[in-house]
Amino acid sequence: MHFQKVDLAIHESGPHLKPSEVHADMNKVAARLRASNMSFAAFHVDIEEMDPTKYGEIFRSVCRLARMLAVPVVNIQTAPLGADIESEAKRLRVLVRYAEAEGVILTIETAADRLTADPKVAMELCTKVPGLGLTLDPSPYHSGPFRTDNFDELYAYVRHVRLRDTSKDKYQVMIGQGEVEYGRIINQLTRSRYDRALSVDVRDTVDGDFPTEPEVRKLKYLLESMV
Repeated sequence: MHFQKVDLAIHESGPHLKPSEVHADMNKVAARLRASNMSFAAFHVDIEEMDPTKYGEIFRSVCRLARMLAVPVVNIQTAPLGADIESEAKRLRVLVRYAEAEGVILTIETAADRLTADPKVAMELCTKVPGLGLTLDPSPYHSGPFRTDNFDELYAYVRHVRLRDTSKDKYQVMIGQGEVEYGRIINQLTRSRYDRALSVDVRDTVDGDFPTEPEVRKLKYLLESMV
């Protein structure tokens, strides 16, 4: 579909590249990704290691890979809903230092089952952790536990964006059948001088009731007409 760049998922439980593989042989992974002839807008990383020291070592390897491939953003999930905010801020400060040492930006993703499900907490984390950015996925704010039409205070911290359409009842619906206001989002991003990628994140799901490829194409062309 002629996307200029793509997002790369690096998930330990995923079917493709795993963080542990990056840590085990970064140069081999870098060569493999270069051979794909793809450019990456962001890494979306899920490290399952529970030991903080080992987690940090794996995370630093992923950040080094991002630097080698000129990927500007490394995105992770925050702690789950209900976790202690101060403890999470402390953890993120360490990870921001690791990311900045490699010249990349660390972002946390807005997600319905994480601390960032509440936009006020998402902003609090960004203010408590200098250098931390947000990967904005507006879907949780339409269908998650903290539904809101107004999360304007977050735009100043946005460093990456992932879009689909969402209704109050369903996380993903056909483009135009939900309530995501793409024009408003783009206007707010423009006001905040956002100059990075807008990623189309329409996902294949087991119970999907529509083919995803036409929806990906539809949203791609819609966004291109707005910017």
